Amino acid sequence: MAPRVLVSDELSETAVQIFRDRGVEVDFQPKLGKDKEKLAEIIGNYDGLAIRSATKVTEKLIAEATNLKVVGRAGIGVDNVDIPAASRRGIIVMNTPFGNSITTAEHAIALMFAVARQLPAADNSTQAGKWEKSKFMGVEITGKVLGVIGAGNIGSIVCARAIGLKMHVLAYDPFLSKERAEEMGVVKVELDELLAQADFITLHVPLTDKTRNVLSAEAIAKTKPGVRIINCARGGLVDEKALADALKSGHVAGAGFDVFEVEPATESPLFGLPNVVCTPHLGASTTEAQENVALQVAEQMADYLVKGAVSNAINMPSITAEEAPILKPFIRLADVLGAFVGQVTESAIKEIEILYDGSTAAMNTKALTSAVLAGLIRPQVADVNMVSAPIMIKEKGIILSEVKRDKTGVFDGYIKLTVTTANQTRSVAGTVFSDGKPRFIQIKGINLDADVGNHMVYLTNTDVPGMIGFIGTTLGDANVNIANFQLGREKQGGDAIALLYVDGPVSEGVLDKLRANPAVRQAKPLVFNVD
Repeated sequence: MAPRVLVSDELSETAVQIFRDRGVEVDFQPKLGKDKEKLAEIIGNYDGLAIRSATKVTEKLIAEATNLKVVGRAGIGVDNVDIPAASRRGIIVMNTPFGNSITTAEHAIALMFAVARQLPAADNSTQAGKWEKSKFMGVEITGKVLGVIGAGNIGSIVCARAIGLKMHVLAYDPFLSKERAEEMGVVKVELDELLAQADFITLHVPLTDKTRNVLSAEAIAKTKPGVRIINCARGGLVDEKALADALKSGHVAGAGFDVFEVEPATESPLFGLPNVVCTPHLGASTTEAQENVALQVAEQMADYLVKGAVSNAINMPSITAEEAPILKPFIRLADVLGAFVGQVTESAIKEIEILYDGSTAAMNTKALTSAVLAGLIRPQVADVNMVSAPIMIKEKGIILSEVKRDKTGVFDGYIKLTVTTANQTRSVAGTVFSDGKPRFIQIKGINLDADVGNHMVYLTNTDVPGMIGFIGTTLGDANVNIANFQLGREKQGGDAIALLYVDGPVSEGVLDKLRANPAVRQAKPLVFNVD
């Protein structure tokens, strides 16, 4: 029986035909995504669901999707898909991460021009029969300093276009190496330096806990007077109220926004202010981009449903059906190792080395490496997947190396990740035991045997008496329950580490109390999805 796909949002006829040509039965109902009840009523009849942004794939809908195997999002954002719920049900979630990159970058450049020359306001005035030539004095783009926050796929395209416009480009991106920056023709800087020097600022990062309000009131206060700010990335990256205040005071000369904290945006502190240009999330709205992502998602979904091939999956590696049973627990291990280093590393990464020892060296290390890189980047780039992660690492100029060797220790096979930054080198190793669960076996060269918990606290400290008591008392006073802990040390009086298993998130205030101890060098919260 042929697999069945429901298309619940607008997709081109060419994309729909791809399904048919590859032996997939298609039910094309482009308005259905807005009818939650009807969609839930029939979703159990389909193997695949192809969507854009209108359809909301919630946990409730997934519960009704008894036969669903894959959700394909024509576009990069998967905010409308409950990925944990889909993962728990074994449903693959695919997106098309690079289909609209040029379109979004061009929209950012277009908004920059519109703000620089006050084009919408001038157009409205002129068409109203006025001739207010002196009212709309603009500024040139040429020779100005552009600050790009996020130099990934879209950000790097903006950099290239800006250099072509004879702008001086500064880039802030923790994953951008100095060598890659030089290759791009931009200057890598820290955020405060970018804020102080940029005439224009454009944002191209995802919305994560680390990037939310990256342009806060405090950050906006550090910007150069007369700066103009462009956001075509995600709502929530800029404090809209603080920006509105800065626009009213004249500190910020203009802003161009395509995305907002709440969408659809029927109101915003930015609306109605002079020299603010707003568009309704049009970054990906070109015929070329819409067609590209539609064709890509149809090809990916058809390949999976007919051949079992997986590509651009958010929650599953690109592996064959034959490899899956063997690789699955080690892919989880690889992701955990990457996520560990990604959460404890703050400075720019220069080199990554992944060592495969023993049985792991004979596995599909490409999939394992992709899982390591996805885990490593995810704290900064929430929607990264195992396909896009290696590309992002390459684009950022980070040196990546794999080492394979025969069994050297007591474990049949293990993976060791070593990451080098400008300031230090971090390493973590792990393996999978007979229960199929990942375990840490070495951190910073210190041997230990530790499970992976959903919520953990990682401490590095000098080995001095009283540390266990101090940690327990500090967390106990904060009503934080320690379910378990693992300790390790290099030698008496040397480097020591502690992994604490706690029942939930630990606040920064509590972590600051741990860091206040002179013996503590680092106290970091760790979050893993191990259920």
